[in-house]
Amino acid sequence: MLSQELLEILRCPACVREKDGLLEFYQESWLICQDCDRKYPVVEDIPVMLIDEGDKWVKVAVKDLPLPPPAMK
Repeated sequence: MLSQELLEILRCPACVREKDGLLEFYQESWLICQDCDRKYPVVEDIPVMLIDEGDKWVKVAVKDLPLPPPAMK
């Protein structure tokens, strides 16, 4: 489980320079950017905050995100 302290400081790496890049913690499995809608998986309690990974999920509706997220390859 991610600590509340970590959740408070994490920001979307694609947005943080131009916007707030605030993230919503969804189903303890995803971090969703409130600005750009990129979705970053949390795999084994580790947030995968790579822009390329967020890009993979940007067009997937929140309700369609896999729970748990797929493991990284």
